[in-house]
Amino acid sequence: MADLQEPSIIPLLSRALHHIRSTPPRIIASPATQPRRAAVALIIRVSPPASYTPASPTLPPQLQTSSASSPSSLTDFFQLDWVNAPGARPEILFLRRDKPDVGDASHMSGSSPRAKEAHVAFPGGKTDQGDEGGMYTAMRQTWEEIGLDLAESAYTPIGQLDDREVTTSLGKRLLMILSPFVFLQLAPQTTPVDPAPGTTLHWVPLAELLPLPNADIREKRPRWSHVTVDASSRLAPRHSTILRVLMRALIGNMQFPAIIVSPSSSASSSLLYSSDSESERNVIDAKRAHVESGSASSLKRQSSLSKLRRRANRQDEQLKLWGLSLGMTLDLLAHMAVPASAVVPSAMTAAERMSKGNTEKRADTEAVVSASALLPPDAELLEVLRMPVVVPSLTSVFPRFSYPDVNFWIWVFGKRYRAVMRGWETSARAGGINDRRINWTGSALTTFYAAVRKALVVVLVLRAIGVLVGVFLGSWILFW
Repeated sequence: MADLQEPSIIPLLSRALHHIRSTPPRIIASPATQPRRAAVALIIRVSPPASYTPASPTLPPQLQTSSASSPSSLTDFFQLDWVNAPGARPEILFLRRDKPDVGDASHMSGSSPRAKEAHVAFPGGKTDQGDEGGMYTAMRQTWEEIGLDLAESAYTPIGQLDDREVTTSLGKRLLMILSPFVFLQLAPQTTPVDPAPGTTLHWVPLAELLPLPNADIREKRPRWSHVTVDASSRLAPRHSTILRVLMRALIGNMQFPAIIVSPSSSASSSLLYSSDSESERNVIDAKRAHVESGSASSLKRQSSLSKLRRRANRQDEQLKLWGLSLGMTLDLLAHMAVPASAVVPSAMTAAERMSKGNTEKRADTEAVVSASALLPPDAELLEVLRMPVVVPSLTSVFPRFSYPDVNFWIWVFGKRYRAVMRGWETSARAGGINDRRINWTGSALTTFYAAVRKALVVVLVLRAIGVLVGVFLGSWILFW
């Protein structure tokens, strides 16, 4: 079984990127009361197999990348030999920030409740007044943060995923609209990068995030976990210690689904270039000079190469993908899913081959991913968290509470939420052509968190009544 080669996910990636490019995203207009917007970049590359030999081995990788001719279309890219070679691995870029800016939409999933947890996110940030659109914001922020120029010929924009609303705790107030943009690296090598201090890059294989049906049982993927957030930190005033302790005892914690990702082996070495490499420094400096002198308002890099240094090895940390970043990732992976009717025969064929002891390499076999398999393993435990197959990404932003009675009361007050979800599911299964402008995500979040707020009020009142009754009975027993 160890010799059994996993099926290729290259066809799934090709189908997903073609679908994203041809499908208009769901755009959310900013209300007049809150015009703030932000954008992030989901950067995908295909890492060639170890046996791949560049066309010009005498040139350094960064010069090969800049001099190589890029394919003219997505179809041409997925017909390249090194893309279809056995062992080629699609990867997606995540950032690990030492000090994430919690006020930034792209960084909101970077704040770590636990010291042993490190949360990953996408490059990006808030839209400036002079930005020419969301894609420009994503490209500018990527350049400023990690020194990767998405405007060069080695990269191509694929399209935009659905907009997302960023709200305050329990969805009471809108903070900004977040737009995710997908980019594809067309070259086999990644150009040198210049990450800001405290930022580490991790290229994570997409196969690690996909629930492949024939993956090794000992390495079940994805590795689902959760992130625990103190509910009092979102409900009680920050400087009121007593109220926060009381709220923590009465409400408990919130748990958000998360996926554990493996740190990239190149995170601390090959993606961070030391100042001792003259050729690497010249390439970065030349690119920076070209960009800064070419278009006056174009991508300006704020940090210098002298700030680069090797990061300390953080082997004791767990990298977790959760929150907004997990939701956008699941939106991307949902484009790689196939209808359920196509999943069962393929899964049965894989099981039959394994049972017969067939250990032949099947590099040309296509992986099959079911949309329902993208849901967290505990998503169906509560009816209030029941998500239709068409929207697996919503499971990333709906928390569960550590006290069962809180979850019960959320279900009691969740009638409107469930009605919205049923309407969304019906629309999606019918094609959703006539209501693409309906903000289903916003409606689901609004009605869900309305049920949460009502549930918390009821729980607090019942807790208070219970405490008063306990005090009265105790006093009666002691002094009667």
